[in-house]
Amino acid sequence: MWGRGALLRTRTRSVAWGRGWSAAAPCSAPAEPSRVRALIYGHHGDPAKVVELKNLELAAMGGSDVHVKMLAAPINPSDINMIQGNYGLLPKLPAVGGNEGVGQVVAVGGSVTGVKPGDWVIPANAGLGTWRTEAVFSEEALIGVPSDIPLQSAATLGVNPCTAYRMLMDFEQLQPGDWVIQNASNSGVGQAVIQIAAALGLRTINVVRDRPDLQELTDRLKSLGAEHVLTEEELRKHEMKNFFKDMPQPRLALNCVGGKSSTELLRHLAPGGTMVTYGGMAKQPVIASVSQLIFKDLKLRGFWLSQWKKDHSPAQFKELILTLCGLIGRGQLTAPACSEVPLQDYERALEASMQPFVSSKQILTMC
Repeated sequence: MWGRGALLRTRTRSVAWGRGWSAAAPCSAPAEPSRVRALIYGHHGDPAKVVELKNLELAAMGGSDVHVKMLAAPINPSDINMIQGNYGLLPKLPAVGGNEGVGQVVAVGGSVTGVKPGDWVIPANAGLGTWRTEAVFSEEALIGVPSDIPLQSAATLGVNPCTAYRMLMDFEQLQPGDWVIQNASNSGVGQAVIQIAAALGLRTINVVRDRPDLQELTDRLKSLGAEHVLTEEELRKHEMKNFFKDMPQPRLALNCVGGKSSTELLRHLAPGGTMVTYGGMAKQPVIASVSQLIFKDLKLRGFWLSQWKKDHSPAQFKELILTLCGLIGRGQLTAPACSEVPLQDYERALEASMQPFVSSKQILTMC
């Protein structure tokens, strides 16, 4: 893990700041060279109990290394699961939290050719440890992104939009006008699905849990391009049969919940359609009836971005990132609703990120 490597190397001397810092500094004043702040957990458990803000020394730079000042890093469900020990990829402990974020290059080693001071970079893979003010990473652990896109878009680019794009592209040969149905539609992935689908000419049916601010949420999702927004309860009603008589049934369903919610998605899929599961918020199994599998020939698939990266080259992931940056640049993809929280207030951000019915992603800011 690069994140672990950067952490373990903190015992070595600090890197000289030199001109690289003044040329690339995004904040009003740099931190002290020997005082890197990082959110670290030494064992798995409740994030509120095991995550601590600690000071580290910056690692020494090698020829292929890049000194990065972190700008912003979100708190994603996968980050929480990783800290709890309930994820498919677990870094060795102690570890710095955070799998996503954006930083600015301060200085580069002599053999680095892909980035330069002032460039923005995001992690190439999970486990880098982005909840820190700065770090020294290997060049191959980073991907450069345009610095003229919004900060929140850059900070949330590497996980949710990538997941949304690949699920829309890789499982069904969808054409403009086709329908997609999804649950957890107000999640980071859900909001990205709505926008990317609209950019591709696809139409979306978006399922959410009932809540006090349902109308506000509905209006916001429709402003992103959602065609229909329904509650879980509405989807279960008998009247939904008439709803689907007036449109082609969806060929693709995206499931982040499991349990009864996923069963309802399957019930409304077109024959031969595919349901892709990428999360399990309900912590309940996906249940598919035998008749759906036999008589409707429905397909059940799973998606994990980390596995997709293992199966594809770094160049292909870079291409995916640049495709999404193009959508951002054209105003077709915006960041999810975000709440920026200073790193020192991490306890408040962690608590907020684990509350139900939260539509705002918590983003840790490092300045």
